[in-house]
Amino acid sequence: PSMQTEAAAVHHDLHAALTCALLLFIIGYIFFKGLPHVTWQFLSTQPSFIKDTIGILPNILNTVYLVGVTLIITLPLGVGAAIYLTEYARNRRLVAAIEFATETLTGIPSIIFGLVGMLFFCQLLGLQASLLAGSLTLVIVTIPTIIRTTQESLKTALSPSGAALGLGAGKWHMIRTVVLLLSDGIVTGCILAIGRIVGESAALLFTAGMGMSLNNFFGSVGNFIHSSGASLTVALYVYARERAEFDVAFAIAAILMLLTLVINLSAKLVGRTLKKK
Repeated sequence: PSMQTEAAAVHHDLHAALTCALLLFIIGYIFFKGLPHVTWQFLSTQPSFIKDTIGILPNILNTVYLVGVTLIITLPLGVGAAIYLTEYARNRRLVAAIEFATETLTGIPSIIFGLVGMLFFCQLLGLQASLLAGSLTLVIVTIPTIIRTTQESLKTALSPSGAALGLGAGKWHMIRTVVLLLSDGIVTGCILAIGRIVGESAALLFTAGMGMSLNNFFGSVGNFIHSSGASLTVALYVYARERAEFDVAFAIAAILMLLTLVINLSAKLVGRTLKKK
C-alpha cells in the first residue's frame, strides 16, 4: 500500500508540474509576443485609416461601460435574490428550483447567451447591436455567479445572525448590519463577475457589435443605447480573425492577461482580508 501511495503522489505531482508548466508557457508566450507592441499611443488613441494608426482606447472605454452598467443592474438583483433565498424563502421546492436554474445558467455556453440576447434585446426590443443590449445580455451571464457566491457567503453568517435575532434585532436590521457586513462573497462575486465580463466575447459579438469608434456615453445616453461598441475581447477577435493583424491581437491578449491576473489576485486578496476581519 505504501508503494501505491508513493506512486500516486508522484503521479499527482507530475500532473501538477505539467499544468503549471503549460500555464507559464501560455502566459510567457503571450507576453513575449504582445508586450513589445503595447505603447502609450496604442492605449490612448483610436483607429484611424487617414493617419494609419491603430489604437484601442474605444475598446477600453467600451469594456469599462459594459462592466459599469452590468454591475449596476446585476448586483442589486443578484444580492437581493441571494438574501431572499437564504433569509426569507420558506418554500424549499422553490429554492431548489431557483438554485438548479442558477447552476444550469452557469454551465450554458456563452454563444447561447449571445443568440438569445440578439433575438430578445436587439430584435424583439429594438435595441439593435448596442452597448445596452450587450450589458443586458451580460446581466444574464453574470447573475448566477453573484447569486451563488453571495448565497454561500450568507450561509456562513447564520450563527451571528441568529445571535442578533436573539438580542431583539429585527429581520431587516439584522441583514443590513450583520449578514451583509460579514458576507465577503458579495465582494468576491463582484470581482469574479468583472472578470467574466472582461473576458466575454461570444455573447458580445451578437449583441454589442464591433464598433471601433469612441462612444461619448456621458455626452448622450442615446449614444450608449444605440451605438455599437467592441470590447477588448471582441477587438481581439476582429484584429486576429478579420484583419489578420496578429501583432495587435497579441498586444490586446497581453493586456487582457494582465487584467485577468489582477482581477483573480484581487478576488483572493479581498476574500482573505474579509475573512480575517
